[in-house]
Amino acid sequence: MTSIANIIWFILSGFWAWLVWSFLGILFCLTIVGIPFGFQCFKIGNFGLFPFGKAIDIGTGIGSLLLNLFWILLCGWELAILHLTSAFLLCLTVIGIPFASQCLKLALISLFPFGARVKHL
Repeated sequence: MTSIANIIWFILSGFWAWLVWSFLGILFCLTIVGIPFGFQCFKIGNFGLFPFGKAIDIGTGIGSLLLNLFWILLCGWELAILHLTSAFLLCLTVIGIPFASQCLKLALISLFPFGARVKHL
């Protein structure tokens, strides 16, 4: 079931999400200061490509906390609102509810990418 859901997700949303996150990661990597943020964009983009069958484990630690706070102020909250809006719109149909849960995962990792680990279920 997860394979079919991942294929549908890839066609409808996953490829485009990966493309946008990868482009954002390349932009961040143009500066030395932005390289850690660019790597997080690549992590989120790879997760958003095929999110079914994966879970996110938010890390803890003072280093990841400080970087996550800076990330939220820089661009995290806008991206999380974008994914939350997508989740809300997908919940309007019964068929879209499983895809909305994936948007909620993307919203979570959009807010706290530093220290987060993607694990396979």
